[in-house]
Amino acid sequence: MNQITEYSALADAKTEPIAIIGMGCRFPDAKDPEAFWQLLCEGRVAISEVPTDRWDVDAFYDKNLDSDDKMNTRWGGFLEDVDKFDPSFFGISSGEASAMDPQQRLLLEVSWEALENAGLAPDKLAGSQTGVFVGLFSCDYYKLLLNPPQRAGTGIFNSIVANRLSYFLDLRGPSMTLDTACSSSLVAVHMACQSLRTKESNLALAGGVNLILSPEWTIAFSQAGMMASDGRCKTFDASADGYVRGEGCGMVVLKRLSNALNDGDRILAVLRGSAVNQDGRSVGLTAPNGLAQQALIRQALENAGVSPRSIDYVEAHGTGTPLGDATEVQSLAAVLRQGRSPEQQCALSTAKTNIGHLEGAAGIAGLIKAVLSLQHGEIPPHPHLKEINPDIALEKTPFVIPTKQRPWSPQIKPRFAGVNSFGIGGTNAFVVLEAAPDNLGLTILDFGLQDLDNAKFQPTKFSVDRPLHLLTLSARTDKALKQLADRYESHLAANPDQLLPDICFTANTGRSHFDHRLAIVAEEADTLRQQLGNFTSGKETDGTQEGKVGDRNRPKIAFLFTGQGSQYIGMARQLYDTQPTFREALNQCDELLRPYQSQSLLSVLYPESGQSSVLDNTAYAQPALFALEYALAQLWQSWGIEPDAVMGHSVGEYVAACIAGVFSLEDGLGLIAERGRLMSSLPSEGTMAAVFAEEALVLEAIAPYQNAISIAAVNGPTQTVISGTRQAVEAVLERLEDDCITTHPLNVSHAFHSHLMEPILNTFEETASQVKFFAPTLPLISNVTGQMVQPEEILDASYWCNHIRQPVRFYQGMQTLADAGYELFLEIGSTDTMIGMGKRCLPKGTGTWLASLKKDEDEWRSLLNSLATLYVSGWDINGAGFDRHYPRRRVGLPTYPFQRKRCWLEPSEIKSYSKKGV
Repeated sequence: MNQITEYSALADAKTEPIAIIGMGCRFPDAKDPEAFWQLLCEGRVAISEVPTDRWDVDAFYDKNLDSDDKMNTRWGGFLEDVDKFDPSFFGISSGEASAMDPQQRLLLEVSWEALENAGLAPDKLAGSQTGVFVGLFSCDYYKLLLNPPQRAGTGIFNSIVANRLSYFLDLRGPSMTLDTACSSSLVAVHMACQSLRTKESNLALAGGVNLILSPEWTIAFSQAGMMASDGRCKTFDASADGYVRGEGCGMVVLKRLSNALNDGDRILAVLRGSAVNQDGRSVGLTAPNGLAQQALIRQALENAGVSPRSIDYVEAHGTGTPLGDATEVQSLAAVLRQGRSPEQQCALSTAKTNIGHLEGAAGIAGLIKAVLSLQHGEIPPHPHLKEINPDIALEKTPFVIPTKQRPWSPQIKPRFAGVNSFGIGGTNAFVVLEAAPDNLGLTILDFGLQDLDNAKFQPTKFSVDRPLHLLTLSARTDKALKQLADRYESHLAANPDQLLPDICFTANTGRSHFDHRLAIVAEEADTLRQQLGNFTSGKETDGTQEGKVGDRNRPKIAFLFTGQGSQYIGMARQLYDTQPTFREALNQCDELLRPYQSQSLLSVLYPESGQSSVLDNTAYAQPALFALEYALAQLWQSWGIEPDAVMGHSVGEYVAACIAGVFSLEDGLGLIAERGRLMSSLPSEGTMAAVFAEEALVLEAIAPYQNAISIAAVNGPTQTVISGTRQAVEAVLERLEDDCITTHPLNVSHAFHSHLMEPILNTFEETASQVKFFAPTLPLISNVTGQMVQPEEILDASYWCNHIRQPVRFYQGMQTLADAGYELFLEIGSTDTMIGMGKRCLPKGTGTWLASLKKDEDEWRSLLNSLATLYVSGWDINGAGFDRHYPRRRVGLPTYPFQRKRCWLEPSEIKSYSKKGV
């Protein structure tokens, strides 16, 4: 049975494996998991003297402990800048933030980073069954408060630590803070797994936090003989004399393995099973119970379905006390030696030798170290081991304590690790981890993040990727955006193996989007890195756009569908070859048009080399434009760009009406095919011309020929199109030229929108009468009136007959859109023809004008430049839809650069231990 089959068999069981899909941490001298791994591999010890802003260590230190208010250590594993926080990011006032326990603040930041590490946009979790499980032991901030201000109430309750995170992200799963002393955070992970298996939660955040802000506990632990005088956890060593306190925060993002596989999550490791128990009546309340520890490990292995001999590495509790170390090794050996051959060693180590004992966060620190070891296939060195504890008979155990970096044997697959954590009051936890197998696939191909609890994933493959990619970054402030861009530039330089499509995919889908925005179109990672560098240094670069959304709602967008005359052979061919959503829509139109045309749509658009095309024949041009524009609209909508209003130009109004739900795609294609066929059947005896003058002047000029010439379109305040018999049109043009009015004959096959169309109207109405018409579902601007179609108005067969004969009132339509507050105009067509006309309809500088395609520009560049403009204007792109069908993987990327500032109470509100003698 292979691993995938084995996982499937466990999927419905209460012991279903749990995937770790994201991690975040802040440990001494390690701001994130990558820095933590580097610290571990280098064997560094992140222990320092007590910072002066915590307490005056000289006032409290006495190596001989001659009084009961002294401590025998000057050391600890401390974080920097615990007084600083980014309150505005989390919607908290500076005053409230100052009264909050810094542990709450630290947990908010690290949890956000863990979700980003998982490639999950935190804001998309709102309303989901996501649980929060936090281990917490200390409450130093509360002890510091003098006459706590009223605003400090929720800031100091331990229960609020988890609840505040659930509140901020609007999470609806269980939310709890657990205190089992030093095992708190690993018990929190166990509880999170149970919640996931019972489907009480569909996603879970679990971990712990610990800060050392006052000297009382260090004094108490020193008096109890628990503190190492030299500030070192010398775990398993003969000189072990206690531990050194440390602080930090770690959080992991958990999901049922079956869901993580379906969702294409980046699986860091698999949590196969866990167990929690109690020492019961040992020799003392704080003394370990070896038999209870053995029972715990056996239960966890049984829950995991893993044999004792399969464990290759144990991240021990290992506080560095002579009795505790020996009892733990003996208990582990009693269980893990079962079925193990003499040459099969098991590595034993603990992170406490590097960063100290993080108490309530100790278990999660060990878990994160074990996950990193499984990921990298290496076990970091164990510092401070010079001579083994004489009570530990290491040679009688399967254990080896690595004093140097120890590679995991490549023959060992799958790799398993155990994590041990004990509470001072006897609550114990053990977790069994498995390395994520290399053959899980982990490709993301088709999904949406908007419905986390009910998401369905149907992967499909597409062989050709697009040639250009779009990276979107955002932040709450301009300064943060520049820092984020700088982080990405450094990340790209340090991770050349990451693929640009995966980087963009993860950034676009796995981050929340804020007001300060950056969008970059790039072809390769090196180019992107250069563009990021130019942005941070203030240099303008092609393909790079930035903008600030502001407080107002995003601007309304109108889709403008291009009319006849914009067609050309090979239009959107690159898109057809590289964009599956567009390709599927065009193929669908091709199939639906086959009953109406002797030549297929695709052969007309994309003829074989050396073959001619009938694309300029009206019978084929109109359906081809409809199909192309419909496919483009489908593409934009799949990217999350939905029109607030639609308007077309002549033929383009048919597509606009279809998108607005006036008729179905099948009926729309049938109508446009019949329209084009009937028009093509008419004699080619007319012509058309553009006159650069206002409509009233043109009406006056054509008055003598009112039975031979019509106004075909009003495209601007001084741009009118006339249509009619060739002789009459030429006569009018000659007169206008004499009056110094510029005119331009149009290369057309027929005199559209003139009396010469009347012979086909009855026949077309018969066809149109068979179509089921509906009221539009979104604002639709009529070419016939230039006004918005009323909500309950039905554009029936008579309307579409009138549409053939009446002039296109494009100018009035643009004014209607502008008066209704539309500011973004996106042309849906093969060219940017309507953009030029639209700009002339409105005052200079009005609106933002975007093209889908431009005839002489790379198709993807046109599309992505417009998409980038929409993003920086306030539109949120559907990143999953944008990469639908393309094989993608989530990758680790930089997290948000919080803009921290000092948030601390006034001296009159808080105790200070910084002066000697206090």
